[in-house]
Amino acid sequence: MEDRSLIERLARRLAASQPDQWPTRVEDAASILALIKEPDAAMRDAGDPAAWGLMIDAALRERWSLPSAGTQEQEPGGSDEEGEIRLTAEAVSHDRADWVHLHHGQAKNP
Repeated sequence: MEDRSLIERLARRLAASQPDQWPTRVEDAASILALIKEPDAAMRDAGDPAAWGLMIDAALRERWSLPSAGTQEQEPGGSDEEGEIRLTAEAVSHDRADWVHLHHGQAKNP
């Protein structure tokens, strides 16, 4: 069995009726992963929500290593996890550390 990333497996499943067109479904797969990043109550009861978030982030980063629709016609890039903001090639680094977001409490009012 091939060791495909989760995002590629999802894209291939979404393109089941047109297997050779799976790269056109990579962004759809990323959207699904972004939706399930926040665990529901049953998931939180079953395990560590922080670990789940880290695993989903790792799966989403794999999107940048896969072919996607229009890679020949468009400049490299993509969109944010929710698919709302277009990211140009200059905005996307292949340094995985760039994707680490640390949340330090809310700003205090003076």
